[in-house]
Amino acid sequence: MQDPFLAPHHDGSPLYVPDQSPAVGDSLAVRVRVPVRWGAPGRVFVRSVRDGEGHYDEARRLPGEAGDGAWACWEARVTAVNPTLRYRFLFELPGDHGPVLRWLNAVGPSRRDTPDRDDFRIDCRLAPAPWARDAVIYQVFPDRFARSSAAVPLDALPDWAVGCAWDEPVQPRGELTPRQVYGGDLDGIVDRLDHIRSLGATVLYLTPFFPARSNHRYDASTFDEVDPLLGGNAALVRLVEAAHARGLAVLGDLTVNHTGDAHDWFLKAAADPTCEEAAFYYFSEDGTEYASWFGVPSLPKLDWSSVELRRRFVEGPDSVVAKWLLPPYNLDGWRIDVANMTGRHGNVDLNREVAGLIRGTMDAVRPGLMLLAESTGDATEDLSRRTWDGGMTYSNFTRPLWQWLARGDQATAGINFFGTPAPGVPRIDGGDLVATHTALSSGFSWRVRSQNMTALNTHDTARASSVMIDGGAAVGLALAFLLPGLPTLFAGDEFGLRGTNGEDARTPMPWEDLDRRPADARALIADLAALRRDAPALRNGAVRWLAATPDVVVFAREHAEESLVVVAARADHDGVRVPLDLLPGPWADARPVGPDPRRAAAEEAEDALVISGRGPGVAVWRLPGVLAPARRGWDNP
Repeated sequence: MQDPFLAPHHDGSPLYVPDQSPAVGDSLAVRVRVPVRWGAPGRVFVRSVRDGEGHYDEARRLPGEAGDGAWACWEARVTAVNPTLRYRFLFELPGDHGPVLRWLNAVGPSRRDTPDRDDFRIDCRLAPAPWARDAVIYQVFPDRFARSSAAVPLDALPDWAVGCAWDEPVQPRGELTPRQVYGGDLDGIVDRLDHIRSLGATVLYLTPFFPARSNHRYDASTFDEVDPLLGGNAALVRLVEAAHARGLAVLGDLTVNHTGDAHDWFLKAAADPTCEEAAFYYFSEDGTEYASWFGVPSLPKLDWSSVELRRRFVEGPDSVVAKWLLPPYNLDGWRIDVANMTGRHGNVDLNREVAGLIRGTMDAVRPGLMLLAESTGDATEDLSRRTWDGGMTYSNFTRPLWQWLARGDQATAGINFFGTPAPGVPRIDGGDLVATHTALSSGFSWRVRSQNMTALNTHDTARASSVMIDGGAAVGLALAFLLPGLPTLFAGDEFGLRGTNGEDARTPMPWEDLDRRPADARALIADLAALRRDAPALRNGAVRWLAATPDVVVFAREHAEESLVVVAARADHDGVRVPLDLLPGPWADARPVGPDPRRAAAEEAEDALVISGRGPGVAVWRLPGVLAPARRGWDNP
């Protein structure tokens, strides 16, 4: 049986498409690498879609071979006729009864023709700012991060809130859950910015800071001011200025799908069905019922067919979207809550239109900012086209990672597995991890894939430390930094905090109580961030899977300047084989790098690299770059 990883390779990264920010009408170089052992095509074509119709451009074989002659490289010139260029490769191979055709699309190689929906894609748009492209994100839930000396006293809270001491347990479910307030504030975050920076983070992402009637604040009562419980508007100015002074960008969290039922818009709408705010929501004809997020009455859903809602919320420099991006607040972008549901209600679908308005306003008032969409399922369609930089999505990374590193169904009973009816977290093997990750990444352009948040867990999920085998969270953290995407930490990951669901995961940070730190991953995270910062292959390199066994996965990150080979294991392993001709280069040139280079040993044996080592753990080796342009004829991306 042929090795499943022996196949032509292309992933849309700069190694294969040097121009990552084309304009409509541009001619692009599009490249593919073909293992010599896979076959010797006589001709190679790129089939693209122009105005809805297929078009073929013939590729030429570039001079020289890569990987000690193990790979042939082909290039075609393809014109981006439309704002989104979709394409796949066609190989003509010799056969016993005439030419044999083989295809390669974003899902993988195929012996038969494939649908356009599985094509590679390139969106014609400007490149992200370097700070956004290379970001390491640190997420903070303000109420649980840190209290400053100026924090509102717990006995002076509003009537909906129940004050809690910093070491009081979080209630994971029940009437008290959204009402527990621990008193963290924005000035408390300022006091801990050096901690965030020491981990290697470059972006601070704040969950909502608007006034509300819950600790999570996704039920905003206004978008016009910062919650006084967090310190008010002046505290946000102080936080952003202090963060910028330390080289940290700051993202806000904006809910455009719904407001709270205490929002002044909703209160006006409920009181007077003839007012213009009444058109901001989906009311029944008699005004007694209204649509809400998942039927939660405190979260009434916005109706984006309202022209006035658009004007106030997302259009122009006086809108909510723009206000907090401009002086004196100067946020560096937004994460949009439940972006996948925004503008969608029954037979109404204004989702792309609303997203386009948000992007347009941001680009008009302050170009170069970051816009991320929460889309927790299969986000490939929601994140397509030219609006979003990337997304907070769990389907292609977090979910399969949990399953591969899980303790097992019985051990994770009671864990909320992303809303599924499963009683726990069902385990999968390494092959299924690779297959799931590949399938659910295939619909993204490389631009979006490399800007998606790769999170071990977030404020909306259980904590990985409660799900995974001992040592599994460290493996997960490493993969968040080593696979394509923006590594995303949720405050407390560095201390191994636990939690069985999103609410339980929002434990106050154990700054003083060392006994409440199950682990200390600060050095590991800082080392991973430094490795990523110094490794162009991790920030911008192609990804190619090399091997998968039940307990081990192996992949390469390839770039013109360097390549990395990564071995991730959930258990001790012996005799994992990678064919030598699939490696990025001669193994004699490999040098161990990363936090724990002793986790695995790799030796050449006949025609394969044989890997053995301890697990759980991750090992990384650095090799020279792929296809040095001066020798191989490829441009340096």
